[in-house]
Amino acid sequence: MDYRELRFARAMEFTVREINNRTDLLPGITLGYQIYDSCSAVQMAIKVAFQFVNGVERLFSYTNSCSKSTVAAVPAIVGDSASTPSISMARTLGLFGIPQVSHYATCACLSDKREFPAFFRTVPSDEHQAAALARLVKYFGWTWIGTVRSDTDYGNYGMAAFLKAAQEEGICVEYSEVYYRTQPRSKLERVADVIRRSTARVIVAFLNIGEMRFLLEELTRKQLPPLQWIASEAWITHPEFLRFNICAGAIGFSVPRSIIPGLKEFLLDISPSQAVKSPLLTEFWESSFGCSLKGRTGVRKCDGSEDIRALQNPYTDTSQLRISNMVYKATYAVAHAIHGVICNETTCDKTIKFAQWQILDQLKRVNFTTKNGYQVNFDSNGDPGALYELINWQFKKGGALDFVPVGYYDSSKPRGQEFIMSSAISWMGGQTEVMESVCSESCPPGFRKAVQKGRPVCCYDCIPCAEGEISNMTDSLDCFHCPPEFWPNTKQDSCLPKPVEFLSWDDTLGITLTVFSVAGTFVAICVASIFYRHRTSPIVRANNSELSFLLLFSLTLCFLCSLTFIGRPSEWSCMLRHTVFGITFVLCISCVLGKTIVVLMAFRATLPGSNVMKWFGPPQQRLSVLAFTLIQVIICLLWLKLSPPFPFKNLKHYKERIILECGLGSAIGFWAVLGYIGLLALLCFALAFLARKLPDNFNEAKFITFSMLIFCAVWITFIPAYVSSPGKFTVAVEIFAILASSFGLIICIFAPKCFIIVFRPEKNTKKHLMGKVPSKAL
Repeated sequence: MDYRELRFARAMEFTVREINNRTDLLPGITLGYQIYDSCSAVQMAIKVAFQFVNGVERLFSYTNSCSKSTVAAVPAIVGDSASTPSISMARTLGLFGIPQVSHYATCACLSDKREFPAFFRTVPSDEHQAAALARLVKYFGWTWIGTVRSDTDYGNYGMAAFLKAAQEEGICVEYSEVYYRTQPRSKLERVADVIRRSTARVIVAFLNIGEMRFLLEELTRKQLPPLQWIASEAWITHPEFLRFNICAGAIGFSVPRSIIPGLKEFLLDISPSQAVKSPLLTEFWESSFGCSLKGRTGVRKCDGSEDIRALQNPYTDTSQLRISNMVYKATYAVAHAIHGVICNETTCDKTIKFAQWQILDQLKRVNFTTKNGYQVNFDSNGDPGALYELINWQFKKGGALDFVPVGYYDSSKPRGQEFIMSSAISWMGGQTEVMESVCSESCPPGFRKAVQKGRPVCCYDCIPCAEGEISNMTDSLDCFHCPPEFWPNTKQDSCLPKPVEFLSWDDTLGITLTVFSVAGTFVAICVASIFYRHRTSPIVRANNSELSFLLLFSLTLCFLCSLTFIGRPSEWSCMLRHTVFGITFVLCISCVLGKTIVVLMAFRATLPGSNVMKWFGPPQQRLSVLAFTLIQVIICLLWLKLSPPFPFKNLKHYKERIILECGLGSAIGFWAVLGYIGLLALLCFALAFLARKLPDNFNEAKFITFSMLIFCAVWITFIPAYVSSPGKFTVAVEIFAILASSFGLIICIFAPKCFIIVFRPEKNTKKHLMGKVPSKAL
């Protein structure tokens, strides 16, 4: 005998008696009732439904017509407990508009008002339970689970709703098995083997009590790996299963536990004389005490010494009044609906005739609070709001399992706040830590998930992020690029600002070039000092002292202008470095060109009848240097006016760092400056080359030729080196070209003269300078 179902029936009987004793609800009206046992069988449920439609008397016609009894059909029905019988009854009763209020049929399919227009229930739909279970699984980080369900409407519809909710939560299912208690044992064994072999450590069981009992008994026959059970409300609070320690730590949702004042006393207020009057109570009494009330042969006769309070079974256990409260609420809902039809504010009309559709219409509107404080109303689908209690199976001090509430789920709360954990959970085997159940370990930051081909999305490989990409979350689906001015750290889980590279003053290369620049400036000043001190000597006078001093001044500027290329580029430094370099080098080459022309003119002036020197005297030399330099100044001014150089961050040359450099602005302007310098250098080289063998000791054309050869070689090799050098080395190459060509000029042109002035003063005479001049040239 199902003791829980008996308790449900007796709870309805208790509620009817309580209503009949009230003066504010159906005053003067006595409710009657009849209790039928469908035995959870569809055939019996349909039979009872037809009986309710035709009247309470059993009268059926086997012809095409259906005869009705003289007794009116019932106004409303409370039941059935199971979903499948309730579906069968609702299809029949709905055709006649007879309202049906179930206390335990949770199938989400019953919310369809087109198919079940007269169905109501006080227990939440499995649609809410499925969402709550999926949220629960997600809450504890389980993404790899197994499922098993009853092959009934309850199991199939409930599991379908759960799988849909689980997919939305990103939960993967390794297996989904189905079983019904009347199926062959081989099917049960196969389901148990699948559970044992699976890698998922969490199993969601949407099972009726009967299927759950068979499954647990089968699983205990052989060794079972540790499992975390997630239970549906059908079995999470069933005391029979507390004997299975393999379910220790099980969690699941159930309707809240409640207290119904007076129910316990009513249930226990049974005597043998009362029990013998009711077939249901007679069966209960005889099965509980193992005796016969009616003195059946071969069975001990009940002698009245039996104590119902000493029994320990689901009927007498009122510590977990959950579904019984749903019966209580359903019976009250029917009473309030009838009250709304036949009663006004003060009295009820006993003689009024009403149809079932009126009760149905009133049920849609009921909204009241029961005596034990529970709100009762129905939404447009005939469902109540979903409020669940989270139950955890924990070991008591004595070592036995017990039900412990640890949280709740309230669908009326805003999304994200429905699920609340109120106390600690004991996990499988009494552990305090949450077990893991994943197909693949989480991918740490710096990696992304790559789904394994042909497997669920929860099974994946962890792939390192590509160069320049990061992922800063665990289990990231994608890696993303850092912003242009950032670069990943070594773990590739965050973006760091790229280091900025430029030729700085404290850089080793910068220091080296600065030393050479300062050294060149010092050499130029020393040479100028020597020349100034010996300005009246023949060798200084013979080599055009005015152009020599101007050349030394321009070389000093050339050495110093290289310093403008060192340091962080700015708007002014970028404009200054290129223009100063271009102008000082043109001034330098103009002086050299002037000296070369002077050599050529001086040689022609020694020829009889020649007066060319009057056309290239000191004023003409100054004017030529000024004219050549002015052209470069004009080029630089146009460059600065139209498209000047500017500082910019080069993000393309290196991926992992920024090169801070000066953009040319106008490439034409830059190459025009260099081209003009090159043109003057080539012209100077050509003239010096022609004058290199002139027969005079003071002839410096051969030194100018060699210096121009070095100068051109440096700047010709500069072009490819400049284009191909990366980062700060581009600037270093340009500085090196400036210093090398400047040192080449000062060494080739002035070093021999300084050597004679300082170390060979005996050669610094006009006689020595003119001593080797051929007679034909004199």
